[in-house]
Amino acid sequence: MYILFLLAAVTALAQDVTIQVDAARPMGPLRPVWSFFGYDEPNYTYMKDGKKLLSELSALSPVTVHVRAHNLLTTGDGTAALKWGSTNAYTEDAQGNPKYDWTIVDRIFDTYIERKMKPLVEIGFMPEALSVKPQPYRHDWSPDKVYNKIYTGWAHPPKDYKKWGELVYQWVKHCIERYGREEVASWWWEVWNEPDIAYWQGTPEEYFKTYDYAADAVKRALPAIRIGGPTSTGPKNEKAAKFLRDFLQHVVSGKNYVTGKTGSPLDYISFHAKGRPKIIENRVQMGSEFQMSDLDVGFGIVASFPTLKRLPIIIGESDPEGCAACSVRFNPQNGYRNGTMYSSYTAATFARKHELAAKHGVNFEGAVTWAFEFEDQPYFDGFRDLATNGIDKPVLNVFRMFGLMSGQRLPVQSSGALALADIVKGGVKGKADINAFASKAERAVHVMAWNYHDDDLQVAPAAVKTSVSGIPLTARRVLVRHYRIDESHSNSYSVWKAMGSPQQPSAAQYAQLEAAGQLEMLGSPEWRTPVKGALDLNFALPRQGVSLVEISW
Repeated sequence: MYILFLLAAVTALAQDVTIQVDAARPMGPLRPVWSFFGYDEPNYTYMKDGKKLLSELSALSPVTVHVRAHNLLTTGDGTAALKWGSTNAYTEDAQGNPKYDWTIVDRIFDTYIERKMKPLVEIGFMPEALSVKPQPYRHDWSPDKVYNKIYTGWAHPPKDYKKWGELVYQWVKHCIERYGREEVASWWWEVWNEPDIAYWQGTPEEYFKTYDYAADAVKRALPAIRIGGPTSTGPKNEKAAKFLRDFLQHVVSGKNYVTGKTGSPLDYISFHAKGRPKIIENRVQMGSEFQMSDLDVGFGIVASFPTLKRLPIIIGESDPEGCAACSVRFNPQNGYRNGTMYSSYTAATFARKHELAAKHGVNFEGAVTWAFEFEDQPYFDGFRDLATNGIDKPVLNVFRMFGLMSGQRLPVQSSGALALADIVKGGVKGKADINAFASKAERAVHVMAWNYHDDDLQVAPAAVKTSVSGIPLTARRVLVRHYRIDESHSNSYSVWKAMGSPQQPSAAQYAQLEAAGQLEMLGSPEWRTPVKGALDLNFALPRQGVSLVEISW
């Protein structure tokens, strides 16, 4: 009874928030750190819904979108499955001589290049013929099975490091022949994925050796290529933090396993950052503090190496938790994925990443959202994806909002913002984080505002008063467009539920869902008159809602 009373009291509360944006004080270029996406299953790339989603990601904005995928060197016939993919790039004949076949890899990269996207090339996993322990090789994992079943022969070190290095060299050489030196040099390249956990069935030293041979091969083929690592897991964990430090120490002062000299090539640094949702009192509670702590610790580790501090950092996977293919049917804590918790979480955490990078003075280049689509799965089945059966989820519209922003970052003051240190320490468990992120282009200001909380509770909307100053005095009239993601805007999931959750929607229903998945405006565009270069905008912002206000002239 007490809990019901408390929830009723919370529901009755509304919060008044003032957000101030100064367009006359740019803070530096707005970097499109959001324009990175990734997934386990590379063979989805060229399938029907995969190609559709990649086209949409490419069309989000004028900036280049980078795509990372696992299993680019895994042995197999190219059949797609959850947590699996293959290209058969490397096999050997009966005498042990290498045989290279780039057909499937080319099909994957061609799909990106046709859409003006760029691969973030993950050099892995280990081909069956090169694995020191190849059997069993192909796993048969599904969401109802133990996750550790996926770590089979592909996760082991090479039995011949020279053949491993030659495979990488031949791959880069082939890419140059197919796409050109300038194009290939513009890609990011990395060695393996999460070698500090079971994705790597060898020792840290064996990973360093595998990295050195791959990096040497890449640089021999094309010195201009940017090679990075170690793509380790979240460094809030002490073991992961030690692995990241040891790897960085190896590339700075360790003995190179190929050349025998001191140090290894490293052009950028990559590690992962994940949240940790759970079920509490029959609802989902996000663990934003875990992802923010990963970033805080990881940025701090990089900053502790003076010769590496200014290298670009790419968060190789940056998500609310760790398993995109783990369906909510077997993992109820993942119930945030279909609706607006995922979209508001994404808006709020991406903005904070900039603040954490500034705190440590590091060069934050990008963060890979590990979410794509799962071909021919049930509609809204609770995977961490951007679209389901070609229907865009609310979270994809956050990236459409980011794609509309450009130019210079602007300072924001919000009376509803939580302190960064408090979010790193405890997440958003008390008051909501009602805050904004803003930018200024040549003839426009964009303000993205969110009303985020880690708990999936319904409360009254916040009353938000946004004041934008510093609009050029020559802009006597401005056009205001207000985009919104909430329960009734830019939300295909709500529409699908209202239809009765059909698994075989009619053509008319599919068209309605497809339209509902697009970014929607909150009302019509409106012409306004600034007063002395300032404009006030008042609106209600629901819990887990995200708004993007565009002021153009």
